[in-house]
Amino acid sequence: MKKRKIILLLTCFCSIIAFAQKQFTVTSPNGRINTTVSLYEKLTYTITHDGQLVLDASPITLTLSDGEVWGENPKLSGSKKQRVSATIPSPFYRKSEIKDEYNELTLNFRGRWGVEFRVYDDGVAYRFVSQRKRPFTIAGEEVVYNFGKDVEASVPYVQVGADGDYESQFFNSFENTYTTAQISQLNKERLMFLPLVADVGNGKKLLVTESDLESYPGLYLTNAKGKHTLSGVFAAYPKAAEQGGHNMLQFQVTEREDYIAKVEEPRTFPWRAAIISTSDKELADSDMTYKLASPSRIADTSWIKPGKVAWDWWNAWNIDGVDFASGINNDTYKFYIDFASKHGIEYVILDEGWAVNLQADLMQVVPEINLKELVAYGKKKDVGIVLWAGYHAFNRDMENVCKHYAAMGIKGFKVDFMDRDDQEMVEFNHRAAETCARYKLFIDLHGMYKPAGLNRTYPNVLNFEGVHGLEQMKWSAATVDQVTYDVMIPFIRQVAGPIDYTQGAMRNASKGNYYPVNSEPMSQGTRCRQLAMYVVFESPFNMLCDAPTNYMREPESLAFIANIPTVWDETIVLDGKMGEYVLMARRCGDTWYIGGMTNWDARDLTIDLSFLKDHNDNAVLFRDGQNAHRKGSDYKKETVNLKGKRTFTVHLAPGGGFALKVENK
Repeated sequence: MKKRKIILLLTCFCSIIAFAQKQFTVTSPNGRINTTVSLYEKLTYTITHDGQLVLDASPITLTLSDGEVWGENPKLSGSKKQRVSATIPSPFYRKSEIKDEYNELTLNFRGRWGVEFRVYDDGVAYRFVSQRKRPFTIAGEEVVYNFGKDVEASVPYVQVGADGDYESQFFNSFENTYTTAQISQLNKERLMFLPLVADVGNGKKLLVTESDLESYPGLYLTNAKGKHTLSGVFAAYPKAAEQGGHNMLQFQVTEREDYIAKVEEPRTFPWRAAIISTSDKELADSDMTYKLASPSRIADTSWIKPGKVAWDWWNAWNIDGVDFASGINNDTYKFYIDFASKHGIEYVILDEGWAVNLQADLMQVVPEINLKELVAYGKKKDVGIVLWAGYHAFNRDMENVCKHYAAMGIKGFKVDFMDRDDQEMVEFNHRAAETCARYKLFIDLHGMYKPAGLNRTYPNVLNFEGVHGLEQMKWSAATVDQVTYDVMIPFIRQVAGPIDYTQGAMRNASKGNYYPVNSEPMSQGTRCRQLAMYVVFESPFNMLCDAPTNYMREPESLAFIANIPTVWDETIVLDGKMGEYVLMARRCGDTWYIGGMTNWDARDLTIDLSFLKDHNDNAVLFRDGQNAHRKGSDYKKETVNLKGKRTFTVHLAPGGGFALKVENK
């Protein structure tokens, strides 16, 4: 009898050990988030926040082309936990440095692969790791977000392609406004690109995105499998492609391989991030995407100079009151350079048109442009020149183009029309960043998927598009609600990184007055909304989208835009509600800028001034004018006294905004 008891106890003890090896729990540093990783028939994980289930058991697997599946019946070979507390320098970001604290679980499995989990105070991220030295290919990756119930989500659908035909949807510009609906009501035949947000109840939201995306296809999500889940989809590796698309500057995939990625050596794979907030303003303040990215590969970043840029394309070169024909010619660009120089604007960009059309050759410059002359003229005026480049034209001759134009004195490139995120295109973006860095050129990635950490790894990448920006107002119908979209960006798209939104319109339409005009475009919403965007939106390389002569007629607005910084020492998200309003403060040196925007509802926003310490009593305020609800360009600039005030309230017109500049003593 005694022997039997001993055997039973040993059996129970062994069972407990076996069970313990099948489940691991990691807690955030503040103790509020738990993720439980389970190793049964499939590797799954769950997330709770303050005891509330925010992500139900969700499987993660990776299938190799030989049929092996990482994550099915996984055989654990070792595990490790560690706590990390560090500080990350972030010189061209919303903060000069970032506190990086998390608890990490590393699981290694038989077969020379593993999974890493990091749990932060604001979310959970995981990634696969390969220790294999021999090359292999990946047939697919299972990414599932199982919410366990029918939650509401705000998602950007791919705009192009046929319903149900993913291949036609893969070729897209990653630009769309958000659709908000229950997951069960989402279009099961359309892909959604990242980031996207789910409302998981009790005021909490969960944002899905990815980081450290390198030599791997980007992640799309779909509700095609139904229930209460979003599942991952990846574009397969291109097998054949042909030149085409916009002005023959793109490559369109005509055939794909039966795998999504090639792996040549031991590596880590992209982080799958679930960012969790208890209020919308916490979501807008997350730095997780930046923290998860690989550290900078540029040792000396002193040559990288963010700044503002006078832009030609949005305003269609429509300057007036001059004695020459405006357009793509040296006289016009010298005028832009003179304008930039006079107002302290660091750059002028030559957008599409300076290189011979339809040739996809950046060494062929149109006869109306003398680049050497413009670079020399700009240098004399302390204005740098930046060149636009179509994807194929840049890709086909990247080394020679960078070497040639860097030697000429060009400061950077705006590369456009990639419009894909398969492994081949992701590799192009990294190669472009690395090549530009070697020649001390910065880069603005337009026609691009969302940021996924590249701006940390290569800090010379200053901007990304992947946003339904102001350029859409050249052609979008009045039914497009850009104003509501604007107050969703800080809580969704901007969480991933900087945005090439290209604000600064001087023609401003109140509700009901907007219509598309390609050559003389306008914004939806008020003038002060445009000014507020320079505070609320992050953009180290920040466009002045309107014509120099339009700005010259608006000296107060111009002075505000020309003088505002584009990178920051400190950022505080003061308040906000996704789709309704946002209130943000940013500090550069001793000066604070505070900006706010609303949707189409007029509202009063109250600023808690407690974050201001030793500041001047008087501040400069741009606010919506008394009649801004009728005439969007109506505004009031005034000096306000903040002495002894703990709060300050500003009225915003429908589609309105404000900007407040406060200097320290």
